Amino acid sequence: MDGAASGDDLGTTERVLTLLGLLQGRRVWTGPELAERLRVTPRTVRRDVERLRALGYPVHAAQGVGGGYQLGPGRDLPPLLLDDEEAIATAVSLLAGAGGAVAGAGEAALRALTKLDRVLPTRLRQQVRALSHAVDYFDGGRAPVDPEVVMTLARACRDEVEVGFAYAPAKGEPRRRRVEPYRVVASERRWYLFAHDLDRDDWRSFRVDRMTEVAARTWHFRPRAAPDAAAYVQEGVASRVYAHQARFLVRAPAKTVRRQIPAAAAVVRARGDGLCEVVSGADNLDFVLMRVVLLGHDFEVIDPPELRERCRALAERLLSAGES
Repeated sequence: MDGAASGDDLGTTERVLTLLGLLQGRRVWTGPELAERLRVTPRTVRRDVERLRALGYPVHAAQGVGGGYQLGPGRDLPPLLLDDEEAIATAVSLLAGAGGAVAGAGEAALRALTKLDRVLPTRLRQQVRALSHAVDYFDGGRAPVDPEVVMTLARACRDEVEVGFAYAPAKGEPRRRRVEPYRVVASERRWYLFAHDLDRDDWRSFRVDRMTEVAARTWHFRPRAAPDAAAYVQEGVASRVYAHQARFLVRAPAKTVRRQIPAAAAVVRARGDGLCEVVSGADNLDFVLMRVVLLGHDFEVIDPPELRERCRALAERLLSAGES
């Protein structure tokens, strides 16, 4: 009989998961150490190691002094086994990343948090919610949003269900909106929901910090052909929300110009031959003109035509200032 004198106290599945937890918690275990912990024979340990390998976990075995079983890096990323404390710590850390504490990690953190939400036991969600209030950000982070709202929107995108909420525009009173949510998009400063507005029958982006009374509905929708979410939101933030929009042809590579100007201030598109197109908006055309002047590259105005006259007027003022 393959088993210790006390019998196989754990079912095979539970025992293999326990073995995985041990291997994840320490660098190297000897066969006898694992057999003692699991209360089985070394032969059963070897069989359980083979079961983990079949599931995609790269368990290495080394003979001799200092040898034993070791969980190594794999070609693919198999599931991790987390206890309650580790799951809570991971969720809170992801909330911090999603909130902008880690540069460039926002969307990846939100995707990981959404996956964790699939398997997080109900008993742990209240603890995660309470601990999330202890996460704060200093200057440079994103505008604060309710993590529960972000999670509600992310779940709705994942599950393809409609969402209703009250939305406060820059001017005016909050109004109820009903949308099909597609993506939650993170910028350097804010969170946005990219969605199809059912009442307006058009694509819209919504600032998450302006949403209240957010609730996912039970009504499922069939996904439509959608524009690129990040590009749509960026163009809205950098251009469409302003009274004036302008387009420039800049004689510099797009990669260079993107490093010079924040994504929230302009959309930069490569045009080939070392050129790029810059699309930006402002409530005053002089302001957007100066933004491009300060890049330090030669450029020409594509649109609007009246901006060319403003270029000439600005040049005359600068020449006058230099001669005085």
